[in-house]
Amino acid sequence: MAIAQRAELPELLGRLLAARGVALEAVGDYLEPTLRALLPDPSLLRDMDAAAERLASAVRQGESVAVFGDYDVDGASAGALMVHALRRLGCPVSHYVPDRLKEGYGPNPAAIRALCERGATLIVCVDCGIAAAAALAEAKGHADVVVLDHHKAEGAVPPVAAVVNPNRLDCTSGLRHLCAAAVAFLTLVAVHRTLRRGGHFARSGEPPLLDLLDLVALATVCDVMPLSGLNRALVAQGLKVMARRGRPGIAALLEIGQVRDVPTAHSLGFVLGPRINAAGRIDEPDLGLRLLLCEDPIEARAMAERLDAVNKRRQEVEAEVLGAAFAAAEAQATAGMPVLLVCGEGWHPGVVGIVAGRVKEKFNRPACVAGVASGFAKGSGRSVPGLDLGTAVIAARQAGLLETGGGHAMAAGFSFPVERREAVHAFLAERLAAATALPGAADLVVEGSMTVLSATAGLARQVERLAPFGAGNEEPVFALPRTRVVRADRVGKEGATVRAFLEGEDGGRLKAICFRAKEGPLAEALLARSGQPIHLAGQLRAERWNEDVSACLHVVDAAAI
Repeated sequence: MAIAQRAELPELLGRLLAARGVALEAVGDYLEPTLRALLPDPSLLRDMDAAAERLASAVRQGESVAVFGDYDVDGASAGALMVHALRRLGCPVSHYVPDRLKEGYGPNPAAIRALCERGATLIVCVDCGIAAAAALAEAKGHADVVVLDHHKAEGAVPPVAAVVNPNRLDCTSGLRHLCAAAVAFLTLVAVHRTLRRGGHFARSGEPPLLDLLDLVALATVCDVMPLSGLNRALVAQGLKVMARRGRPGIAALLEIGQVRDVPTAHSLGFVLGPRINAAGRIDEPDLGLRLLLCEDPIEARAMAERLDAVNKRRQEVEAEVLGAAFAAAEAQATAGMPVLLVCGEGWHPGVVGIVAGRVKEKFNRPACVAGVASGFAKGSGRSVPGLDLGTAVIAARQAGLLETGGGHAMAAGFSFPVERREAVHAFLAERLAAATALPGAADLVVEGSMTVLSATAGLARQVERLAPFGAGNEEPVFALPRTRVVRADRVGKEGATVRAFLEGEDGGRLKAICFRAKEGPLAEALLARSGQPIHLAGQLRAERWNEDVSACLHVVDAAAI
């Protein structure tokens, strides 16, 4: 009540802010997050000044720069951001993304040698490089290297010109939750500052940086970074940039994904992200990066259609693996294993990360999924909040159990000879034993109760003020007790979505929608239309059609009375 009264906000909004731990003095920045208020001095990051000076020198001298990226959304976004910004500053820039199947993750000696042979005098690694000292040594005497990464570091960093990584052991910036694209953006802020102080922009004018925030927002959401503090401002402002649809590649993907309204964090995570990721998983590794750099709307549309087709193929491949992975994981979960490790012969390495995420969601346990080929297991893991999978995987590699391994708290990649499977599983289970105390399914956090009559468009717009929603700022779920489903039907592709119309005991009507409801008890409860009231839980959202705004409940659970 204090927040609502002193900040002159509706009571519900005040209660939701208090539940998120927002102090009264921080309410303004939370509801209207701006970079002016929340952007830190980039020099807080270790090695930032050295990185900025080396990049600024490359700009002044017009050096040939190569940007070496990763094949996921963060890598593609960070790569596109650096390529675009450096080209605007006058540098000739090339880019390179390794093939997931042939080269694996991160810099490799052959690729670094090739970039040097092509004339690069500066190589910028984005979203990779922190653990690639041996590969980066190939550049010595030919090109300097700057690493812009965010993955967990161990021991000494590579001996290169600069390593900017908020997760390196000696970095005290407190910015460890930034994705690589955000690190790259802060680096560009520092580069522009260095050039400005040297009078570089006196004649040519300074190119903008804020128009790159759509890329930072995309990466932050898709890499599941917590949406608080600086990340919240980066995503909020990036969504405003994206709403202008000035980047042809993103505009084409939004159109393909039928996002006609203002993009939200949900649009980034569930429409744009999977399509960009799909290319790196099972097709051309740099297609996502090239789409983000594309400036021709017609060419961008063609690439977006290709990504959409690749994503559909990825979904088919994923479905082939998912059933077997679920069955194996269920046996382990039933046996009480705190960590689930499942492997399958021939499972495509491009989808194991997605499958690991689905296994984690289903069983509420850290999950690792690997494909096996020629006696070698290669896979990805996803964790639950509070359990640091990346550190456990690094420790397993240091113990000699893994051939490769690294990542961050919520995700990791690894490989090992298949005969070590039980030893790897036992090691991870010991390191993450706290998962044993977790319930079999993640708790559903309900933040309030409302009636159908009170679930208005006005209330939905108030809830919307807490956006962007995502990791660290989950969209609030409300209970609607004793609600009747008066009509329900299946809609969408293969009828996998249930649309319903609700009626409350106090009167009122409300539209509801339930996704991923092809089968299961939730779909059955909505479609039964027995006339008996049920308790529903869901997210209240404002839907816009032309000038009209209406409320819609996105159902996430139900309970019989």
